[in-house]
Amino acid sequence: MISLQKLFGKTDVFYTLLQQSAEEARHSVQALGTLFSQPVSDGNMALLKDAKRKDKKITEQINEALCTTFVTELEREDIEALSVALYKIPKTVEKIAERYVICADRIPGADFSKNLAHMQSAAEIVVKMVAELCAKMHLERMKGLNAELQQIEGDADKLVTVLLRDLYHKETDAVRVLMLRDLYDLMEKVVDRCRDAGNVLSHIVLKYT
Repeated sequence: MISLQKLFGKTDVFYTLLQQSAEEARHSVQALGTLFSQPVSDGNMALLKDAKRKDKKITEQINEALCTTFVTELEREDIEALSVALYKIPKTVEKIAERYVICADRIPGADFSKNLAHMQSAAEIVVKMVAELCAKMHLERMKGLNAELQQIEGDADKLVTVLLRDLYHKETDAVRVLMLRDLYDLMEKVVDRCRDAGNVLSHIVLKYT
């Protein structure tokens, strides 16, 4: 086991910031679920924009801390890579929300529950993996979580294939097809972003365990 203090020196600033970033990524997915379940409103969009804004601020704080903190064992490239990977999650979620607001009135009855479930599960695992990294970096535990994340990513890919097949075979409104395809692709990308963050986390653990 390797403690974060040993990796980052005498400060736990990166522990705090990376965990906050992962939690904001999860919050953004939760806010998207709220947007899907309620009438479109400025309030719901504000929750999503707030999550992204907070995560961007955290990313900036990490970059600033890298310039002022002496990192001994964990390479700064690893911290930067994880920070960027985490930030891309709420950034992509916000894109989904923006597209959804534009076309919500053209896609009544669209069911995104399965897509959302994959995004929520993936974001939850990322939070757990970051916590594991910061707490003890247990290799087998991290391998198990990353395997779960890879499975979710595979399931999300299969779901999109099924949804697109049904869309192309059953839908006659070409504009609706384009709108839904765009949203499906972006939702799949959120899971991909979570997978990318998981891969960075696994890489870090393998290097330092």
